[in-house]
Amino acid sequence: MAARKIIIDTDPGQDDAVAILLALASPEELDVLALTAVAGNAPLDLTAKNARIICELANKADVPVYAGCDRPLGRDLVTAEHVHGKTGLDGPDLPDPKMPLQDEHAVDYIIDTLRSEASGTITLCPLGPLTNIATALQQAPDIAERVQQIVLMGGAYFEVGNITPAAEFNIYVDPEAADIVFKSGIDIVVMPLDVTHKALVTKSRNDAFRALGTPTGIAVAQMTDFFERFDKEKYGSEGAPLHDPCVTAYLIDPDLFTGRHINVEIETQSPLTRGMTVADWWRVTDRPPNATFIGDLDADGFFALLTERLARL
Repeated sequence: MAARKIIIDTDPGQDDAVAILLALASPEELDVLALTAVAGNAPLDLTAKNARIICELANKADVPVYAGCDRPLGRDLVTAEHVHGKTGLDGPDLPDPKMPLQDEHAVDYIIDTLRSEASGTITLCPLGPLTNIATALQQAPDIAERVQQIVLMGGAYFEVGNITPAAEFNIYVDPEAADIVFKSGIDIVVMPLDVTHKALVTKSRNDAFRALGTPTGIAVAQMTDFFERFDKEKYGSEGAPLHDPCVTAYLIDPDLFTGRHINVEIETQSPLTRGMTVADWWRVTDRPPNATFIGDLDADGFFALLTERLARL
């Protein structure tokens, strides 16, 4: 089997960083064509910088990084420095990147790549707000039928919201973009909080990252040391959930995950529930299924895969 061609759309973010590292450490399964940065966890200048920092940490400076949209489609940007720190990647002390940012806009890159590569061979992996993906679909509707799959981190149903009582952060930041993506007809797989909150970095799991003794392993341990303080205080959990690595782990070993193919709609109007992913988990409506909504994972298998792959870098 040839490696699956993917574009990672991202707003790093410590958990984004781990997701990217997992992908870059898995060339047999994943061919990372590029990283496309979007505003989300931090403003665009920081997310584009952080994406390059991560590539260099993995010694993969040949992976191009493109900067995309600096604000949601029709709203002011909401960021999450309260979770990720002022740089968006607080924790480890990593050097500024030497590799350049590409000149082309991320949205143009996504469109050009989907049109030039064989139809049905590119998977999009959004780890942040869906602004870049939705903008590409708006500007070039023809690309929708050329996308192999979208595997994204976002949303919640049983776990409800982490930025409002009803909404998960990535969807809340740009619900109009999410609405466009979920109505696109593309094959979508969703990693909501319902599954990512089961991917907890316990002390023993983080000790395993640190024990790798490599710059990457130590940096990941430092990232989760910083990241977990917020979730421990908020949820009373024993560690931080690694949200975004669920996307790349799914692409490498989908058998680690279980879910249902259901209808998912995005609330864009209500001031009370803006950004809510209304997931018809029990199939109580006649709305057609449009996404595979993941609900559970083999956490031990997930962390075994992650630790083994990080050891390669």
